[in-house]
Amino acid sequence: MGWKLSAEACASEPQWADRLWRGNQPAGPPVVSEEQLDLLSTLDLRQEMPPPRVSKSFLSLLLQVLSVLLSLVGDVLIVVYREVCSIRFLLTAVSLLSLFLAALWWGLLYLIPPLENEPKEMLTLSEYHERVRSQGQQLQQLQAELDKLHKEVSSVRAANSERVAKLVFQRLNEDFVRKPDYALSSVGASIDLEKTSHDYEDANTAYFWNRFSFWNYARPPTVILEPDVFPGNCWAFEGDQGQVVIRLPGRVQLSDITLQHPPPSVAHTGGAKSAPRDFAVYGLQVDDETEVFLGKFTFNVEKSEIQTFHLQNDPPAAFPKVKIQILSNWGHPRFTCLYRVRAHGMRTSEGAGDNATGEPH
Repeated sequence: MGWKLSAEACASEPQWADRLWRGNQPAGPPVVSEEQLDLLSTLDLRQEMPPPRVSKSFLSLLLQVLSVLLSLVGDVLIVVYREVCSIRFLLTAVSLLSLFLAALWWGLLYLIPPLENEPKEMLTLSEYHERVRSQGQQLQQLQAELDKLHKEVSSVRAANSERVAKLVFQRLNEDFVRKPDYALSSVGASIDLEKTSHDYEDANTAYFWNRFSFWNYARPPTVILEPDVFPGNCWAFEGDQGQVVIRLPGRVQLSDITLQHPPPSVAHTGGAKSAPRDFAVYGLQVDDETEVFLGKFTFNVEKSEIQTFHLQNDPPAAFPKVKIQILSNWGHPRFTCLYRVRAHGMRTSEGAGDNATGEPH
């Protein structure tokens, strides 16, 4: 029995001695198992791998999340399979996972709106400068075309303005009615003051200096023979009835009479109430006593500022004078204003037109 113990002790002595000798030896490199080596190599590879480039698009981020979820689901299924060890459960789980993936893919294709496309190409610096230069040339061409178009529009506008100005001057020269005016002082017409009504005098507003001719602001009846028609430049007579006799530059076969009065929109006071309303026209024979009635008319201030009236001179007779008799005005209680009177017709020789027939007044 004692031998056995000694034998066992001897048998175990080398092992004990070996352990003791190893304990006395200096510490060497640690012993690493194969599993630890695999784990270390995996960690080193993970450290050496560059960090994944995180895409800015929503799709890449969603795919990363799905990959993590799928890995987790796979790990869970493997753990459950190890616990259950059932092939039927594994097939069921794979089928359900396939259905889930199919539904998720269909939703990505049809339910999620299309994402913005990322730039497909990256331009180099030289290509970028070239593209900027080409676009600058296109802008210069467009600017040149715009300048050309602006010049054409300006030329057309200038031509139209010149044409309008010529038309206006032509109409002014034609006196608007396109008929010769024999009641114009520049061609020899004048006023027969003896047969013309007296000027209007306002005692309430008269000044001492107005009694002198060179300080008198009241316009004489000759103003109706002038082409200058502006507010206030008229001949006024007292009341709503009066007359003016115009001495023509010769014997004229009168055909029309034109009256002109500024519109109410430019009148300073009273509107157009001082304008003549009803009037009659007479042709005076050489003896200044015989008057031939040529017509009765109405000047409508709401119609136009220039109105022409056709005379009843049939058969045509030539007269050296014409009388305009105002019968009423448009409501002014104190005076009536005449701005301009025009006489149209055809001038005859001195011996012609004596056979005038008409209705004496």
